[in-house]
Amino acid sequence: MRVAVLSDIHGFHPAFKTVLAEIDRSGPYDEIVIAGDIFEAGPGPDIVLDLLLERGYPAILGNTDLEILEASHQGAPDDEIAFALDQIGPKGVAFIGKLPRSYRISPPGGNGPDDDLLVVHANPRNLYDRLDPEYSDDQLNEVIGGERAAAIAFGHYHVSYQRRVDGRLLIDVSAVGNPKDGQLCCKFGVLTWDGTNHRWNGEIVRLPYPLAETEAAMRESGMPNWEKAFKKLKRATYKQR
Repeated sequence: MRVAVLSDIHGFHPAFKTVLAEIDRSGPYDEIVIAGDIFEAGPGPDIVLDLLLERGYPAILGNTDLEILEASHQGAPDDEIAFALDQIGPKGVAFIGKLPRSYRISPPGGNGPDDDLLVVHANPRNLYDRLDPEYSDDQLNEVIGGERAAAIAFGHYHVSYQRRVDGRLLIDVSAVGNPKDGQLCCKFGVLTWDGTNHRWNGEIVRLPYPLAETEAAMRESGMPNWEKAFKKLKRATYKQR
């Protein structure tokens, strides 16, 4: 069983198209899951929405998706959220409103839920607390809580890594749209079920980022402060430099 997990598209449709082309080339996959933070920050939230609706992949809620949903009722707290909300419109709000907070996959021959793959945005308990690669095993287990699964795939922090904690695979698939681990690549995760050993194995796929196309799209989109956002994208890190 092979599962692709894509997270943190953030409205960057050229990057999303790059990943979709690789998905089509390297498939088939038994499941393809979108792990949240789908629309806000990039130049083409509406294009991302149309691609998702066309593909029909299961998706889950991310923190910025929730912020867009809340803004549709209360007003947008900032320009990025307002732009994304305006672009996706009522169709996108309805899409977000139906998103669950997790997605569970039971492998063939597995002993669920202990052999399951659990896809979440940030962690199994909420949409905000990160599973930081610098954390100790105890700290990671505290964030995870008592959730039962053989593997947990997530995004949110945009820093790709894999780690086994008490025999359970943790894999941050990073971000399709705006990675923060120092490598400006489009990233997604592939998880493969090993039925013989009853374990999930992970891989981070890295693809060249369509930077020129993205810059042109940002310039032409009408998004707020596109030049500042483009510089931030190119840094591909949380560090200010």
